[in-house]
Amino acid sequence: MFQKIISSDYSKTTIIIRLMVGAVFLSEGIQKFLFPAIRGAGRFEKIGLPSPEFLGAFVGTFEIVCGALILLGLLTRLASVPTLVIMLVAIATTKSEILVNDGFWVMMHGSRTDWAMLLGSLFLIIKGGGKWSLDSTFQKNN
Repeated sequence: MFQKIISSDYSKTTIIIRLMVGAVFLSEGIQKFLFPAIRGAGRFEKIGLPSPEFLGAFVGTFEIVCGALILLGLLTRLASVPTLVIMLVAIATTKSEILVNDGFWVMMHGSRTDWAMLLGSLFLIIKGGGKWSLDSTFQKNN
């Protein structure tokens, strides 16, 4: 089972996607704690999510941990699953209202980063950490 989780396709270019996805999630997670009123609990309260204080810290922690793991290429597939879920929830909770009120193109413009993170996470689940990852190093050693 562990071998499946750390398996990788040895692509050299996967690091580009890993750096993008990992850096964005790490940064966003840190900002949920630095600026809770606009990025964490306050944001979750504004969009009507339950228990915004808990949820802000919960999501922020997952973003920090998973973002760091993705940057390192450690347990990349596993770490990308929560990031995929976070993006699905973010799109559903924040972009559906924009779609209804402002239309498709306004929603697409406002969600471009969300889609990039969603598809980047999906890519990493499918491909793994790539050649330059800790997953690849551990895979070679087994």
